[in-house]
Amino acid sequence: MSDTPPPEPKQPGHRALRRADARREQKVARTSGARVRRVLKRVSVVVVVLALILGGVFAYFYKHLEGNINQLSVSDALGKRPDKVGSGGPLNVLVMGSDTRKGQGKAVKGSTPGLSDTTILLHLSANRKRAYGISIPRDAMVERPSCQRKDGKGSDPGGLTQFNAAYAVGGPACTIKTVESISDVYIDHFVVIDFNGFRTMVDALGGVQVCVPEKVDDDIGDIHLRKGTYNVTGEQALDYVRVRHALSTNGDIGRMRRQQTFVAAMISKAVSAGTLANPVKLVRFLNAATNALTTDPGFAKLSDLASLGSSLKNIGLGNVQFLTVPFQEYAPDPNRVELSPDADEVFKRIRNDQPLSRSTSEEAVKASDSTPSTGRKGPAVGKARSAVDVAAAAGRDRLEKVEEQTQQKQQRAEDNGLCA
Repeated sequence: MSDTPPPEPKQPGHRALRRADARREQKVARTSGARVRRVLKRVSVVVVVLALILGGVFAYFYKHLEGNINQLSVSDALGKRPDKVGSGGPLNVLVMGSDTRKGQGKAVKGSTPGLSDTTILLHLSANRKRAYGISIPRDAMVERPSCQRKDGKGSDPGGLTQFNAAYAVGGPACTIKTVESISDVYIDHFVVIDFNGFRTMVDALGGVQVCVPEKVDDDIGDIHLRKGTYNVTGEQALDYVRVRHALSTNGDIGRMRRQQTFVAAMISKAVSAGTLANPVKLVRFLNAATNALTTDPGFAKLSDLASLGSSLKNIGLGNVQFLTVPFQEYAPDPNRVELSPDADEVFKRIRNDQPLSRSTSEEAVKASDSTPSTGRKGPAVGKARSAVDVAAAAGRDRLEKVEEQTQQKQQRAEDNGLCA
């Protein structure tokens, strides 16, 4: 046997090694590519499923919210209307209150009619940079035009009567005709808000802060509120805006002022970051709000309401104002009022899409002033004292004027059942 060792296996050359490496890389690439494609396919399926689910949820809530809005056509009752040319101009919306929708919810406690006597003419400027709501007193004596009765039994001839009789006789259509008759302002749309919806809207926001200047025990309306500044529930909020005589010395006028103050605070709460950034709270509020509304068909589309809301996103709460139309005592009956000549100027500004006059604006409640005072008169006096130093250089007359204005504001607040 030969002692020669067997030859060592021939080592592959560099070219062979490169070819082998290339084959391995191709195999790995094919395997990785297949794995990546499988992963991408799974991810794509998940994305599509999520999109379908989320899209379905969105579509459901969209249809649900739009379905909540009750539509009421009043075109037949209103008769022929003037044609409005184009779109994107100023908008006038008549906001009314009602006890409850037929067959929905429970009756409101007590015997006071409450929000069924609330009427606010809301004007939105063409550039959507201003909004102001004008409250019309329920006890105002007005010339009401002929209206179709809401029970379908013919028409009512109208005549000199109390303003809130319009809703009782012919519902929203008659109220619209009456407001247009006394103001010469064209009403584009109307909204009716019911009691139960109002209650639920407040609860959906987690309550709204109010200041009650004194304890309320109104056995007639079954309304009881404790004194102080606190968050009210929906039921308490309803009591706060309904009570007429227990808080204010001027009855319905004070109640309107409290309603304006409360609505301003409610708007501020609704557009706050705490509501908009909380999906659960936002959905609850939108569900409650749409469930509370009855509108004309032209205002019942959620897409149109969303578009309107988007156009108002930069309005600023300081430009959302509420006030009462100027009025005076009705001579034949001191328990009634009538619109004063100054009301013509307010309606003229609405017709011409102009901002409120400076003097009128100073009396308005702004949505930006959403935090009520504590009811202690210290802050108001403090403002007067700080004004003393400012006014000293201008002389004693200026000082006396500032003090007089402060006292007048305090007195108006007390008369209206608000904290001074």
